Amino acid sequence: MNLPNLLTLSRIPILFIIAAILFGSWPGSATLAFLLFIGAGLTDWLDGYVARKRSQVSNFGKLMDALTDKIMMVGMFIALLAIGLIPTWMLFLVLLVIAREFLITGMRLVAASNGLVLAAEKAGKQKTVTQILSIATLLFVPVLGRDVSRVLGRDLTSLAESLHLLGLLIFGIAVLLTLLSGVRYIAKYGYIFTKEEPSEGEEQRKRPRPHSGVALPATPGSDAK
Repeated sequence: MNLPNLLTLSRIPILFIIAAILFGSWPGSATLAFLLFIGAGLTDWLDGYVARKRSQVSNFGKLMDALTDKIMMVGMFIALLAIGLIPTWMLFLVLLVIAREFLITGMRLVAASNGLVLAAEKAGKQKTVTQILSIATLLFVPVLGRDVSRVLGRDLTSLAESLHLLGLLIFGIAVLLTLLSGVRYIAKYGYIFTKEEPSEGEEQRKRPRPHSGVALPATPGSDAK
């Protein structure tokens, strides 16, 4: 296991640590969760940089990088929903994101089983950036309302509420981009699911016929000797 892959896989345990911290109410817990999420985002850039620098780019790394990104994003949305930063009436939006991510991941796994590696599309990268921005904004709400307010000795509730609304707006945009990028991805690579396996008869017709071992008589003027 090389360093780029370790950086990629590190985002999964970081997700569980962030989720656990979010349920804490001790001073600085919200800030720690926010900083850990930023750190996880940096590993998403760092693993690719190190892989290219050390010439350690691999199909496994490409597949796991995309997979851990999806696990991180979906896990964070579920955690934010659980602690109330995403309201329960937005549950169906979270479910749409989960369905889209599972579907695209399934396509990538099917492609990988056939020796194909599906690269990330530009629209997919844009939706990922928007998802990260929405999560970071929502995570900063308790930082502002609890930790920063405590340090400054001021009531920043109204400012935190405004930031919360902004985070939800960005989340809505992220959901829209997630669905649109999913539709584009399916339109481009949907043939992977509809590709039919050759029937047994076709397979037999494609197989080369065994040589009978009987030499054919040479025709006049041929080079046979």
